[in-house]
Amino acid sequence: MTGSSIPEEELAWLDATAQADLVRRKVLSPTELVEAAIGRIERLDPRLNAVVTPLFEKALAAAGAAGLPDGPFRGVPMLLKDFLCHTAGDPAYGGMRALRDRDWRAPEDSALAARFRSAGFVFCGKTNLPELATSITTEPLAHGATRNPWDLTRSPGGSSGGSAAAVAAGMVPVAHGNDMAGSIRMPASACGVVGLKPSRARTTLGPAYGEYWGPVTHEHVLTRSVRDTAAVLDATAGPASGDPYTAPPALRPYREEVGADPGVLRIGFRTTPPGATNPAHKDCVAAVEHAARLLDSLGHRVEPTSAPCLDDPALFEALVPLFAAVLAWELDQWSERVGERLEPADLEPMNEMLARVGRSVTAAQWLSGTQAWQRWARGVAGLWDEEVDVLLTPTLPAPPAVLGALAPTAQSPEELVAAVSGGIAFTVPFNVTGQPAISLPLYRSDDGLPIGVQLVAAYGREDVLIRLASQLEQAAPWSGERPPSFD
Repeated sequence: MTGSSIPEEELAWLDATAQADLVRRKVLSPTELVEAAIGRIERLDPRLNAVVTPLFEKALAAAGAAGLPDGPFRGVPMLLKDFLCHTAGDPAYGGMRALRDRDWRAPEDSALAARFRSAGFVFCGKTNLPELATSITTEPLAHGATRNPWDLTRSPGGSSGGSAAAVAAGMVPVAHGNDMAGSIRMPASACGVVGLKPSRARTTLGPAYGEYWGPVTHEHVLTRSVRDTAAVLDATAGPASGDPYTAPPALRPYREEVGADPGVLRIGFRTTPPGATNPAHKDCVAAVEHAARLLDSLGHRVEPTSAPCLDDPALFEALVPLFAAVLAWELDQWSERVGERLEPADLEPMNEMLARVGRSVTAAQWLSGTQAWQRWARGVAGLWDEEVDVLLTPTLPAPPAVLGALAPTAQSPEELVAAVSGGIAFTVPFNVTGQPAISLPLYRSDDGLPIGVQLVAAYGREDVLIRLASQLEQAAPWSGERPPSFD
């Protein structure tokens, strides 16, 4: 039990907005909230392996400090994905054995971490991810596999798999994630939580980066409610000094879009992965068809769309050389930081292969690939100009994979590259276009696995997605759906 009359099992399933309200009304103290989260992590994580770096002592000290910021989420416990969102003095391994073995620690907070702190969040630990965030499962050799709370034999997805599993299991109400090719939305789908990838440059990558992995990296959180997703975006959106560009400002706080009438929207749906000829897995098709019927019942104009612009092969033709160049660069930047030369052999087999390929990618090839993506993105954006307000697709082309099937040594590097490329087919297009996209937990397969659906709006229109997602959450609530072994 907590210090109040609220049972810990009930507290665990309150969203961050509700937990912050308890602190604001002095029903619970920040310390009591954090103690409850730590207790749940200690009990549950041996089964999940979601939290690779506990920060419990720091969390309790922060929760009890007089200077805890009086932001909208004062005292609410949070977990950070161990990638990009660094916190001063804390381990930052990025799923790499080389960094784990050297116990590398971040010298400063990232700008996003500082904004989370200012909002009042208390960091309880760092979550697991695949090495350098390059896989669609979370099974790094550095830390071992994270398990899906809905079925411990299944993957939680990747790369923000540890964060998604922790939120789904009720360890914390919100956890940080980042999304370079679907890494917020895919684990949100696999674990039955909400995952929004904001518009490109909606949040900052400073102070270390203006862009990361070229234009495809987006930062936000995984939550259990649309209102949390919106309110956290209010607390973190906007440029930092020196950012190369920024998304257009919101017309009003995103929290005010929750419950607002979205109007009658033109919603097109598609179930065939871009570049493929066969539809997604039948469960993923069923999830989209279910969502389409629900949207139709809510008064929207819902029709199938072929969206042929998504099938332009330029997207995937440029994908491997560009991502390979990124892996080579990752090795170089980490070599500089740790003060010794890291080689491709320091990485897992797929990443080792990509890093070796990446060292042969020329600057001209990088620029040509980037230009090809920009041309491709212009073609795709026209769909929103002419045909739809929102595109509905599966988030993943198949249900959560069985653990081990996509592990770092389960297949050849070439086979894993092909598997990852297929797994990101519905999500990576909108990293390239920079459009906001959200995965919602609207469906369960016959065997109880979460199957998310993705909604995509025009660039800069998170407001449209939040209104629509809130309408769907009200029409088909998911807050009472909890993993059977963790309720």
